[in-house]
Amino acid sequence: MKDLAPIALFVYNRPKETAGLLESLKKNKLAKESLLFIFSDAPKSPGQAEKVKETRAILNKLSGFKNIEIFESRENNGLAHSVISGVSKIIDRYGKVIVLEDDLVLANDFLEYMNEALDLYEKNDSIWTVTGYGPPIEIDSNYKYDVYLSYRGCSWGWGTWKDRWEKHDWYLSDYHEFISSPNLVEKFKKGGSDLLEMLKLQKIGKLDSWAIRSCYSQARKNMYTVYPVKSKLQNIGFGETSTHCTSSGSKYKTELYENKLNLTDDLNLNDSITYEFKKYYDLDLIGKIGYFLKKHNLYKYFKWTKTYLRK
Repeated sequence: MKDLAPIALFVYNRPKETAGLLESLKKNKLAKESLLFIFSDAPKSPGQAEKVKETRAILNKLSGFKNIEIFESRENNGLAHSVISGVSKIIDRYGKVIVLEDDLVLANDFLEYMNEALDLYEKNDSIWTVTGYGPPIEIDSNYKYDVYLSYRGCSWGWGTWKDRWEKHDWYLSDYHEFISSPNLVEKFKKGGSDLLEMLKLQKIGKLDSWAIRSCYSQARKNMYTVYPVKSKLQNIGFGETSTHCTSSGSKYKTELYENKLNLTDDLNLNDSITYEFKKYYDLDLIGKIGYFLKKHNLYKYFKWTKTYLRK
């Protein structure tokens, strides 16, 4: 491997989940050789202050990495601003990064997989990001690789490089050109029909998500994300302590794969996987209603809609 990618971790007010994520991260044998940068957001309201304090107490006792640097914000920035500014800070310095949030549980070779992927695909100009999350979609038993390409990026345990990060259009500057082109819209929806609804909410100020803007930039640049066939992480960030989703999140649960995945640079889009991936993220009728309610400020009266409004 080349120099290991630094790790950027974003935490807020979930001490239990943060402790679990750090425990699984420390079990990775590359942890002791890795630089860890932690961005802790300030409470949005007085009611969040104690949980933020508990989370920061965990961070300040942390060891087990080559070096740990903690950034404790004095103001609440929100996740989108925190990720954009934090990743920019680290990637400007090191040229690549692995990004985590506090609601993940990692396989014991997650760092090996991610560093190998970042090394292998660095020179591949068609790759936008790599991720450790493998959604539980149906994959043909005849598919011979351990990874595949998708039109859609993932915000759960991912990595990228400086030259890709600098291509983001955080302001959606060509949105009007995009939304007036049926061909561009349909292409964007190849990653799942929920992408378009999230993008519309972002544009009208009903959503503040770095992830949907990243997916949009990826689509506009005609680039792909590398996914593992078997997941190297689990997301446990669903429930009452979640900022964006109070549902059980059962749809997104995966088995944690602890064995080695073999990477290949001989990747092309697979029609069958692309179809199953899109189907997995496409909105059903209830999901469409949920986004309609969000758009018209009615979603708060229907708790179940948060199942779909998870970004």
